[in-house]
Amino acid sequence: MQRSPRFLFAVVFFVCATAILQAAGPYLGSDAPDAGILLPPPPPAGSVEDRVDRDTAFRAYSSHTAEEAALGKSQENLTIFHLTLSVGPWFHAGICPQTEALFKQVETESNVIARKGKIQWKRLRPYVAEPARFPDAIEHETNPSASYPSGHATRATVYALLLVELFPEQREAILAKGRESGWIRVQGGVHTPLDIYAGRTLGQALAQAFLRSPAFQHDFAEVKAEIAATRP
Repeated sequence: MQRSPRFLFAVVFFVCATAILQAAGPYLGSDAPDAGILLPPPPPAGSVEDRVDRDTAFRAYSSHTAEEAALGKSQENLTIFHLTLSVGPWFHAGICPQTEALFKQVETESNVIARKGKIQWKRLRPYVAEPARFPDAIEHETNPSASYPSGHATRATVYALLLVELFPEQREAILAKGRESGWIRVQGGVHTPLDIYAGRTLGQALAQAFLRSPAFQHDFAEVKAEIAATRP
């Protein structure tokens, strides 16, 4: 029996989605949130809602300062240390190797989940959809990934919610930095507000999933001990 192209696409998408979830990693596994189910689809390209979202992104981009652009560029490769300035100069790259290794794994698994949404919806970044409006975007990748959900906002939210478990006394400062790391992507012309809000929603779900994971809990306890032993 001949199958329709729509049926075949659905089968291929299901297989790919299943493979992505199975490859989520040692912490999340089958408990990984599904971006395609958790998040609503972005507005259709060219719709009124899409237009308003892109116009809002353009206003944020048009009013950003040189300092904000520099901050956005400095966080192209986002790490936990961009969010922990309030912790103090003692907490820097190389000082807590177990901590860095854990968050590297968190980054890897979070990227896998966010990528599923990007593949599913293929929303264009502002500087790709409207290059004339965003000529000096902070990134101009040759083959840019899709825009929705924002990977930076996803990771920044995950990082922030896990870091406050390690540094509860710096909760508000860390959470503020996490929000900033998402919003500067709008100011930089590489995302719209809806991309950022979707990333934050996904990031919250990911953080909760990590904290439920027995494997993560085990390694997180060791990270807490490492930080306690290293802290001045």
